Amino acid sequence: MHALPGAGPSRPGHLALVGPTASGKSALAVQAAKALGDVEIVTADSMQVYRGMDIGTAKPTLAERAGIRHHLIDVAEPDEEWGLARFIDEAGRAVRDIESRGRRALFVGGTGLYVHGLVDGLSLPRRQPEVARELERQPASALYARLMSVDPVAAARIDPGNRRRLLRALEVTLGSGRPFSSYGPGVAAFPPTTWRLAGIWLPRQEVRRRVEARFARMLEAGLLEEVRQLASRPGGLSRTARQALGYRELLAHVELGVPLEEAVRLAVARTRRFARRQRMWWRRDPRIRWFGATQDPMAVLPALLGEWEAA
Repeated sequence: MHALPGAGPSRPGHLALVGPTASGKSALAVQAAKALGDVEIVTADSMQVYRGMDIGTAKPTLAERAGIRHHLIDVAEPDEEWGLARFIDEAGRAVRDIESRGRRALFVGGTGLYVHGLVDGLSLPRRQPEVARELERQPASALYARLMSVDPVAAARIDPGNRRRLLRALEVTLGSGRPFSSYGPGVAAFPPTTWRLAGIWLPRQEVRRRVEARFARMLEAGLLEEVRQLASRPGGLSRTARQALGYRELLAHVELGVPLEEAVRLAVARTRRFARRQRMWWRRDPRIRWFGATQDPMAVLPALLGEWEAA
């Protein structure tokens, strides 16, 4: 299925494969990389960066990575904070490294802001931690009202219930004295790009089924024990790492005594909601060329290669 038009012609260059969680992006990317022969994979997953968080992040195994160089996997400790600014720095360095060998980057992931940040070269303002600490005590409604008063353009771009983004916009505006909106049009803009963006699209019911089946496989593979080991680390887990899908719920079981059955139910439900949000995020971008399958994502490989080999 080609649901959305692409952004037009671009030079032979870097590639990006996006789509909701559990849609088979990683395996599809590896097969595409093997067929193309001149690409290295850069992961855009905000949690695969953490060492030791292997099973629950669906991190490709060493065997699965054999023969294809991967970047931005296992580059941070679980007690480190990881965010967009650090990702853009590290991903940019990886892309330059790939280019130095005359190869292309194949960017793979479902963290929409990460892909947007790299593909569109977002400019990020500095952190203002003292301002952020003061703001964190306020509810989303108060944050939104305050942002409307100091930067109505930024407020209009943010969901009033998205507390994290409201905090960031106010942190920058109040801490720097410069409106957050002045740093650029934000994630609602889709400028021309030399990257070639493709998306994998599966029916919603199939994604729901795959989410549940994948989490069951993760539990069988030892996810609960992995979470226990992470929780017992001397440094613990950072605030960022603790929010990972599945990990947050199983940590509640390990640390707070939430029944395992309930923790699993919550993890699957949150992952499904996340997949829906991902679909909504990607559908806004008219530059993505979509490839759909009814069940097996590998069915789109010939069409995907035809698109990319023509680049």
